[in-house]
Amino acid sequence: MPSSSSPFPVLVHGSAPLPASCARPVLAIGNFDGVHRGHRAVFAAAQRMAQEKGVKALALTFEPHPRSFFNPASAPFRLTPEAEKLALIGQSGLAGSIVLPFDTALASLGAEDFVRTILVERYQISGAVVGFDFHFGKGRSGSPAFLKEAGARYGFDVTIVEALLDEGDPISSTTIRRALAEGQVGHAAHMLGRPFRVSAPVQHGQKLGRDLGFPTANLALGPDISLAFGIYAVRVHTPQGWHDGVASYGRRPTFDNGAALLEVHIFDFTGDLYGETLQVDLISWLRPELKFDGVEALVEQIREDARRAREILEPR
Repeated sequence: MPSSSSPFPVLVHGSAPLPASCARPVLAIGNFDGVHRGHRAVFAAAQRMAQEKGVKALALTFEPHPRSFFNPASAPFRLTPEAEKLALIGQSGLAGSIVLPFDTALASLGAEDFVRTILVERYQISGAVVGFDFHFGKGRSGSPAFLKEAGARYGFDVTIVEALLDEGDPISSTTIRRALAEGQVGHAAHMLGRPFRVSAPVQHGQKLGRDLGFPTANLALGPDISLAFGIYAVRVHTPQGWHDGVASYGRRPTFDNGAALLEVHIFDFTGDLYGETLQVDLISWLRPELKFDGVEALVEQIREDARRAREILEPR
């Protein structure tokens, strides 16, 4: 049954039926990792089609990401974990979302069977909207062109949304991941339509920042994330609200070359954050991670990093 605690009106998991209010829906179909500007163009097209037909527009998405299902060891890192993805879809203006578990049964469905059993028989759709690069069905055999042809046979309309470009790059989850790996957080934010955000609980560290006069909240982001090592200007959400700060992501080569950590220094903040989950928006990449000859040189550079971060984050 639809969840009553979802952040938007309709949230259907698996084979649960749609509520009567969502009969004959228009579906925006995709993985939607990142819920970036290209995805929102798909949502907008679905809303326009649904309005013309007098029905509801819903997102149809998959969990886990198919690449995680087929090859967990080499799957790309998630730009938006499931809960964040669904919340962002819920803010898009769609009537809600359908989440299909990507499992062995779904992976074995051919493109024709996916259209017939899922779209036509289960959801009785009146229309579908997909991005230019969406593929589905066993072996990714179903293309946008195939879906359009199938729609003509089964009696539902199909709209294919062409690529949006940003600085000459097609906006896609892959392009955004590449930008983040290269430290281009501004380019990534423009493609996303918002700053890239990470979220993790604060853990105990070696107290190195506090000893240097710059106490930090330490966050372990997980081994799969692909962010450029370096220094960032950030905005941080704590239980007390949003704050400006400067953060280092890397292995601390001046000290130990240990496991990668995000170490966040929040400007003008006092309080105990251990165990709290922080949201950190990456606003600007300042410089790469460096190894310093001594603590004094490191502290001088941290002061300069903090000054530059404050300047960047200053309201215009």
